[in-house]
Amino acid sequence: MCGSKKEAARAGPRFPPPAPTTTPNPSWALADGSAPEVIGHLQENYYNLCMEKSQKINSFILHILQEVDEEIEKGSEGITLNIAGNSRLMPEEKVTGEDFWILLRILKKNPYINGLDVRYNFVSDVGAYYAARLLQKQHNLVYLNLMFNDIGPEGGELIAKALHKNTTLKYLRMTGNKIENKGGMFFAAMLQINSSLEKLDLGDCDLGMQSVIALATVLTQNQTIKGINLNRPILYGEQEESTVHLGHMLKENHCLVELHMCKHNIKNCGIKQLCDALYLNRSLRYLDVSWLSVVSNNIEGEGLVALSESMKTNPTFSNVYIWGNKFDEATCVAYSDLIQMDRLKPDNTDVEPFMVDGHVYLAEVSNGLKKHYYWRPTYEEACTNSPNAGFTLVPVGEHL
Repeated sequence: MCGSKKEAARAGPRFPPPAPTTTPNPSWALADGSAPEVIGHLQENYYNLCMEKSQKINSFILHILQEVDEEIEKGSEGITLNIAGNSRLMPEEKVTGEDFWILLRILKKNPYINGLDVRYNFVSDVGAYYAARLLQKQHNLVYLNLMFNDIGPEGGELIAKALHKNTTLKYLRMTGNKIENKGGMFFAAMLQINSSLEKLDLGDCDLGMQSVIALATVLTQNQTIKGINLNRPILYGEQEESTVHLGHMLKENHCLVELHMCKHNIKNCGIKQLCDALYLNRSLRYLDVSWLSVVSNNIEGEGLVALSESMKTNPTFSNVYIWGNKFDEATCVAYSDLIQMDRLKPDNTDVEPFMVDGHVYLAEVSNGLKKHYYWRPTYEEACTNSPNAGFTLVPVGEHL
């Protein structure tokens, strides 16, 4: 008995199945009170489970499952189940942790679905528990988008630990979930073990200095991660420790292709550390260092010119995003020259040169890795891949 209690404690926090509501509330019911015909396997399973568990039926989920059933009937495979809360079709009722419990039950053995997008909902730590269960039981899932779902450090811990044994997931988006330094440390520990994840988005997660340094340290050895987003951590101090460690990581890691470092408060000293690394690194193609400080942007002309020089010596470095820093004339001329000599493609940067009274200036343009960072078309494709290149590195689903 004592041993079982210790095992339960080591297993981490557990969430019981959600309490049933008093009566199922099928908000999709027709005007005469009758229910629409349930036509497919997933839709039928969802309906039956909601009725069995007295769980409120989410009309949007029911509608999406009907579409997926139709795709399966056509013989489609590798389907991404898109239940994004920012969809124009989403009703007022967002997906909750309790809804995720039902989704776990119907998706855990489904061979046709390999992507799940539930961004901008109210999944919370309860849903994170069931997401972790899904990662343990569903062996076809390669894409999971949980961005902006009110998941905290505890939920981040559950998901990170579930990835210790998961060997199928390629791309995880945790953007905007405040997992903080504690959650970031669990993801750093996960990257020491997991050898299948290729892209990890921890932007706007309130990571601390300790977790950013831990992630940078782990990435010196990890050879599978191709893209990572570490935007907007909560950093204190003026020594740029995180930038120094990330620069050291770039010298050692030759698999990373994409790195986001927005709002790291990088100054000239820090950008020179990155430039030194880029002289040696031949794998990185996308570097996003724009908007480096919340209050002011501290990379000045000397550092930006050094970054432009690294593009001349590193043939694989193709994308750079610098808007929001302190441009002097030397900076403007340097990036204008890169564009004019075709070393830097206009679609691969967020600035565009123009001339006034014989002087070169840079204007912001809406290209780059963040063009559809917080919002992407859920009902139509972006015009081209190049402005959205950061999200096409690992094509793992229809809506990715």
